[in-house]
Amino acid sequence: MSARPRPAPNGGSRKTPAGLEARQRAVDVLAGVLLRRRPLETALDEALNEPATPGHASDAGLTRLIVATTLRRLGQIDDVLGRFLAKPLPQEAGRIRLILAGASAQLLFLGTPAHAAIDIAVSQCREEAGLARFGGLVNAVLRKVATQGAAVIAAQDVARLNTPDWLLQRWQRAYGLDTTHRIAEAHTSEAALDLTVLGDPNIWAKRLGGVVLPTGSVRLKSKGRIEALDGFAEGEWWVQDTAAALPVRLLGDVAGKRVADLCAAPGGKTAELAALGAIVTAIDASAKRLKTLTANLERLRLSAEVIVGDAASWTPSELFDAVLLDAPCLSTGTIRRHPDLPYLKKPADLMVLVELQAKLLDNAARILAPGGTLVYCTCSLEPEEGPEQIAKLLERNNTLQLRPVRPGESGIAADWVSAEGHLRTLPFHLPMEPTELSGLDGFFAARLTKISV
Repeated sequence: MSARPRPAPNGGSRKTPAGLEARQRAVDVLAGVLLRRRPLETALDEALNEPATPGHASDAGLTRLIVATTLRRLGQIDDVLGRFLAKPLPQEAGRIRLILAGASAQLLFLGTPAHAAIDIAVSQCREEAGLARFGGLVNAVLRKVATQGAAVIAAQDVARLNTPDWLLQRWQRAYGLDTTHRIAEAHTSEAALDLTVLGDPNIWAKRLGGVVLPTGSVRLKSKGRIEALDGFAEGEWWVQDTAAALPVRLLGDVAGKRVADLCAAPGGKTAELAALGAIVTAIDASAKRLKTLTANLERLRLSAEVIVGDAASWTPSELFDAVLLDAPCLSTGTIRRHPDLPYLKKPADLMVLVELQAKLLDNAARILAPGGTLVYCTCSLEPEEGPEQIAKLLERNNTLQLRPVRPGESGIAADWVSAEGHLRTLPFHLPMEPTELSGLDGFFAARLTKISV
C-alpha cells in the first residue's frame, strides 16, 4: 500500500488541480523505491492499484513517465536542487525532496509549463498532512529551477552525476572512461520496445509501425499498454529485448532436441526455444514466476515441461542435448529499462551472485550430454558475471570447450563480439534513426561444447 500521509482537510472550498493525483502517486512510487528500497514495478503496482479519487482518475502513464525520468536523472536533479536550497532539508521532509525532484524532472526534462509544475507541487504540500509549511520553500526553489536550472544542466557531467560512484568506477576499470560515459549516457534514455514474433517479422513490423532489426526482432517506439497492441491477445508475439533473444540463437538448430532452460522465468527464452521446435524443460526456483511463464506459453500456444526446482542441484533422468543458463545477476545491463536498479543494488550483492552463478554453471555442465552445447548468459555489465565466470569454469572443468561466437551469425554485429569470442552487447550499441529506436540491453553470453576426455 502507499505510504502517502492522509490529505489535510481543506473544507471542500479549494479546487483540486488537474494532474495532482498522478503526481501524488509519482511521489508514492519514488518513496517506495528511494526510501523503502522497493523494486520499481512493485512500487508502481502498489500505487496504481489504489482506487482513484472520484472525478480525478489517475493518469498511470503520466505517473510512470515522471517516476522513470526522475530516477534516470536523479543525480542531475539533486545537483540542481542543491544549488537552490539554502540549507539541507530536515530529516522529516523526505517526501518534500521527492516532490521537488518530481517537479524538477518535469521542468527540466519533460517540458511541463512552469506554472503547472510549480502550482501542483505546492498543492501536493498542501494536500499532505504535515507538509503544508513547506509550500513556500517548494515554490521558491522550483521558480529558481524553472529560470536557472537549464543553464546548470547544460554544464553537468551527465554520466558521473546519474551513476553511483561504485558502478562508475567498476565500469571505468572494465571498459575505460569513454565507453563508461557512453554506457551511462545511454541509461538516461527510455528503451525502445522489442518483440519476438512467431510469424513473419516484416508483416508485424508493418502492422505495428515498427522496424525489423538485423537480429529478426521487431522494434517499436515505446508505447502504452502492451496488452492493447495488435496481436498480443492472439499470442502472435512477446516482449523481449533483441539482446536477450540472442543467447537462444547461439544454440543453433534446436528442433527436436531436448533443451533445459535453467532459471527460466519469466519465460521469454523458453518461448523462443519452444517456437524453434525444441523439447523444452523449464526449471526455476520460483513457483510464482513459473505461473507467469506458464501463462505466457498458453497465450502463445506453445508448450514446455515446467518444473519448480533449484537449478544449481536439479538432476534429470536423462542428459540434455543443450542447456541454456540465463543466470541471476546484478542486471546492470538493463538499467535503461529498470532505472531503479542503481538505487537498489549494492556492491555486496555481486559476490553472492557470482558464487551462485558458479554453482549453476557446474550443474549445467553436469546435466549436458557429451557433444551438447551450453550457453551461459547474464544481463550484466560486470566482468565477474561474464568472462571471468567462464574463465574459471574452463579452469575447473576440462570437459568443456569454448565455441566462439562469430560476427554475422544471427545478425550479431562485429562490435558485439569480444576478443575471446563472447557475445558482449552494451546499452549504446545499435545506433538508429530516429534516436528513440537506438540501443539494446547490456548482455553477456558464452557458448561451450561438452567434449569427451
